[in-house]
Amino acid sequence: MTALAIAADHAGVALKAELVTELRKLGHEVNDLGPDSTASVDYPDFATKLTALVTRGAPPLGILVCGTGIGMSIAANKVKGIRAAVCRTEFEARATRQHNDANVLCLGQRVTGGGVALEIAKAFLAASFEGGRHQTRVDKVKALEVDR
Repeated sequence: MTALAIAADHAGVALKAELVTELRKLGHEVNDLGPDSTASVDYPDFATKLTALVTRGAPPLGILVCGTGIGMSIAANKVKGIRAAVCRTEFEARATRQHNDANVLCLGQRVTGGGVALEIAKAFLAASFEGGRHQTRVDKVKALEVDR
């Protein structure tokens, strides 16, 4: 199975906990980076913890959860080497891995229920980058990761 890291902010703690439990039951190696309470925290801090691991490839994939998934995706995508995507469907999760080589899935606890989120996460983790014509596009995205 897949090794991954997962983190949230206070608005995503419950969904994160549910995903950790279910993904471990499925045999995935899940590194839970917190938090473990609903006390207010800043999402960029947890996005930073997760992306520091994913950019080193240890583990190669991550899941970030906040209220909508949007804040986490914005923060994560500021990090060179990260391609984070907010996904609301299994199709989006599969496609972003296959076509965009996304390495971080972002989910929103306030907009996506636990059962649906688990299916999205499973689709994300099961898919792989197709390369080919998509590699050229991903290379162009990577070229944008320069100081301007």
